[in-house]
Amino acid sequence: MAVQVLRVDATHIDKVASLFDAYRGFYGQPSNLMQSRAFIAERIARDESVIFFAEDSTGEALGFVQLYPTFSSIDAHRTWLLNDLFTTPAARGRGVGTLLMNTARAFALLTGAKGMVLETATDNHLAQRLYESLGYVRDTGYYTYCLDLK
Repeated sequence: MAVQVLRVDATHIDKVASLFDAYRGFYGQPSNLMQSRAFIAERIARDESVIFFAEDSTGEALGFVQLYPTFSSIDAHRTWLLNDLFTTPAARGRGVGTLLMNTARAFALLTGAKGMVLETATDNHLAQRLYESLGYVRDTGYYTYCLDLK
C-alpha cells in the first residue's frame, strides 16, 4: 500500500491530534484528545513546530514526526530538535518510521540546518535501533538535565 508524507497544516489537525494522543499514551500519559488537539493546533497556528505525518492510500494516518527549531551557539547554526516520532502499532515494521525520519532530515537540510538532535527513553530499544541505522550517534559527552517547574 502506498504511503505519502504531508506537512501538517490546519486542515490536518484532527488527524494528527489522534496520533499525538496515542503518542502521549505510549509514554504513560492519560488520553486527552481535546488537550492533544489544542496542543497541535497551537504549535501550527504559532508556527512553533513543523510536523509531518504519513498516511496510506485510504487516508489512514500511520505516524508523525514533530520538529522544533533551535540553534547551536557553539556552531552558530540552526539545529532542529526532533522531539516526537510515533507510528501506529499497525504501521510498525513497514518503513513508516524510516520514511518520516528521512523526511525530517530532508527538511532540515532544506532549511540549512547544521544538524538534528533527539532523545528517546533508555528502554526504547526499537527506536534506538532505527535512529542508529539512520546515522544518529548516541552522545556520550554531555548529560541532559531537567528542571520541572510544575
